[in-house]
Amino acid sequence: MFRPKRTTGSSLLRISAFAQRLPFRLAAIFAVALAFSALATARAAQITDAQKSAPQSAQIMGTVMDVNGDPVIGASVVLASPATGDPHSATTADSGFFQFDGLQPGVSYQVDITAQGFSAWASPVFTLGPGEIKMLGAVQLSLPTQVTTVRVSGDPIEIATQQMQVEETQRVFGIIPNFYVSYEGENAAPLTTGMKFRLALKVSHDPITIGGVALFAAINQAADTPDYRQGMKGYSERFSAAAADGLSDIMVGGAILPSLLRQDPRYFYQGTGSKASRLRHAMSAPFMCKGDNGKWQPNYSSIGGDLASSAISNLYYPPSNRGANFVFSSFAINTGERVVSSVLQEFVISKLTHRHTQAN
Repeated sequence: MFRPKRTTGSSLLRISAFAQRLPFRLAAIFAVALAFSALATARAAQITDAQKSAPQSAQIMGTVMDVNGDPVIGASVVLASPATGDPHSATTADSGFFQFDGLQPGVSYQVDITAQGFSAWASPVFTLGPGEIKMLGAVQLSLPTQVTTVRVSGDPIEIATQQMQVEETQRVFGIIPNFYVSYEGENAAPLTTGMKFRLALKVSHDPITIGGVALFAAINQAADTPDYRQGMKGYSERFSAAAADGLSDIMVGGAILPSLLRQDPRYFYQGTGSKASRLRHAMSAPFMCKGDNGKWQPNYSSIGGDLASSAISNLYYPPSNRGANFVFSSFAINTGERVVSSVLQEFVISKLTHRHTQAN
């Protein structure tokens, strides 16, 4: 039979001693718990303060598009910083989207984008703020301008001949002559007198130029200006007047005066710099030109050519379309057309001009 053991006196003493010390042990445990709790609270406060004092990282995102608004897939996007010296790179997805995370605020950055078949694009240098999400939006890549550089070395006449041979192939959409534009920049060699006359005659006798004269005469026929008669007789008179206007303008302003004054009749494409500087360059072209000595000077050739052409028209225009008022109004119209043409050359036509390369 099971019998419980009797409690001895020593056991009772141990139980009594444990019971007496229990409140002290509980107090000690409670004190230790409070200490650990205080340490944990202090540590959490330190972490929170550190997080508050630490700058929040920034982000950059954008989308790469082509001139038609379609996404450019596989474009290389490089985020560079002169301060860190550690560039980040990314490749655009199917949507053309790219993103950079965890960027350091207060640091200067620049985004460079390249893609096969497009001109390179670079953003201005910018600085990110704490936690800033910079949206570059839709970055549109333009088509590269076809530019062939002929190295300026050796015989200047030989170089000018090579450059002019390339210029004589320049056509907008591969059709419309665009011979009077130089894409050589500082490497452009001056034209000789013979080259200036050759270029003027080539433009005036080009089939597309003649077709343009015929179209312009038809428009004048519909508008009943100048005051010729109607019918085929009147159309032939308007065609002859338009052809004479164009021939006198290009021969006087593009060959005769540039040869006498030693000025270059071509438009020199800038293509680089800010849009404002390119606009100023284009709008000043009818009034400033490059001399055969390579220095910029007043464009007496262009201004004189427009005035001479307007004055010569008094010889064959109807009496009602002659006189000083018509001469100066025609001059103003021609000058305004040159300003618009130069701006289009700088920003639009250059992208649409096809040319054949010349072996160096």
